[in-house]
Amino acid sequence: MNSKKRNIFIALMVAMFLGAVEGTVVTTAIPTIVKDLQGFEIISSVFSVYLLTSAISTPIYGKLSDLYGRKNMLSIGIIIFLIGSFLCGLSMSMYMLIGARAIQGIGAGAIFTVTYTVIGDVFTIEERPKIQGIISSIWGIASLGGPFLGGILIDVLSWHWIFFINLPFGILSVILIQRNLVENFEKKKHTIDFAGTITLSAAMVIFLNIFMSADSISFNKNAFIGISLAVTIILLIVFYKIEKKALEPIIPFDIFTKESILINLISFLASAILICADVYLTIYMQNVLGYSAKLSGLALAPMSISWLIASVVLGKKIVKYGGKVVILISNSILLISTLLLITLGVNSSISLVLIYVFIIGLGFGGAFTTLTIIVQESVEYNKRGVAMSTNSLIRTLGQTIAVSVFGYIFNLYIVKYFTNIGINWVDPSNLYKSSEYNAAVTSEHIRLALNSSFHVLFIILVGISVVSLILSMLMPKHIKEV
Repeated sequence: MNSKKRNIFIALMVAMFLGAVEGTVVTTAIPTIVKDLQGFEIISSVFSVYLLTSAISTPIYGKLSDLYGRKNMLSIGIIIFLIGSFLCGLSMSMYMLIGARAIQGIGAGAIFTVTYTVIGDVFTIEERPKIQGIISSIWGIASLGGPFLGGILIDVLSWHWIFFINLPFGILSVILIQRNLVENFEKKKHTIDFAGTITLSAAMVIFLNIFMSADSISFNKNAFIGISLAVTIILLIVFYKIEKKALEPIIPFDIFTKESILINLISFLASAILICADVYLTIYMQNVLGYSAKLSGLALAPMSISWLIASVVLGKKIVKYGGKVVILISNSILLISTLLLITLGVNSSISLVLIYVFIIGLGFGGAFTTLTIIVQESVEYNKRGVAMSTNSLIRTLGQTIAVSVFGYIFNLYIVKYFTNIGINWVDPSNLYKSSEYNAAVTSEHIRLALNSSFHVLFIILVGISVVSLILSMLMPKHIKEV
């Protein structure tokens, strides 16, 4: 790897770390922020608005990077992210913080998308597994180091500095990208697909709002969901008609081949499994096995390690055996790991959890690395950005929908457990307070209720893994070589 490639790699790592660590740092700091700014009732908006704006900006950056270059779009995205970070640090109210977080999310959309497009442009297919494995492991490092970093900054300085600290690193990333990423772009006037962009963005906002606001809607939930879905479908139909006529559509439909559709479906399902593992294994460690929050977070460290190992080892097999074989192996590992999760109970040892987490990381590392490489190679250079952004958007949808659905199922089976033992009116959102007001709700009952809900979720993950494996079998055998 020459010096230019090395500097680009460092820039991409720094950018990705900024986007990834922001979620975990803010999670750690939010109790302090709310105490200072007030507004506990709108605390969820601090997180949801970031996810929402990053999701809707993803396809926009993908298309613009194809039209105007990766270097400029990634640099603009990082700068917008830094502006949002600076405004977050200056926030004097929760509403100002939420607005600044929306700006951060708009910038993060470029970081999460264009980064992988640049990897596909700059690095060879032999280099990419290792590079993408390290970039992907940044998320694991962020989840472990974020709370620690946030705690130090809050204790030594103030919560404002969890946002200000982004500025020097972001500037360094932009400088490295501008100096080292060389692109040969033909300068010409492009027709921007404003109608398609606005229509798709509106559809995504309305659709994602179903899952982000389901717990706080004040009128009939079924009516809210029904109206939102109907409007989303209408907007998508309008979007399809606009794109068919657009000179330079934001999402050209010719990128959707049989292979790419299967890849995106598998990415959607794998993302659902990933978010469930990230969120609920930590809760299981704390609330069922009784470990501290710090130890529970560290329990996910083996996933980052095995993710990197699988990315390098399995990624190198793509050229030799083809993407289909590697994805089949990866999905088989995911299926085995989800089957193993079902065996976890109230008395499971931490070593068993660590082994299972390591195995599931092997599946994710092989699957996501290979899926990304296939997306990169499935289209020509001038459509790589939009292909990657579409895949990234689908992964975001997978995680957003899964978090909402899994949360609903999890709470449903907590209530069901207590109903089966003759205890009614238990509120899952205030489970531990229920034990204070009702002596029948013991700590042991809570552990067993949570464990039964985890068991149901893990069974669902097995089903998702089976579907993902079947879709892998339907993939074409070869991968386009470079």
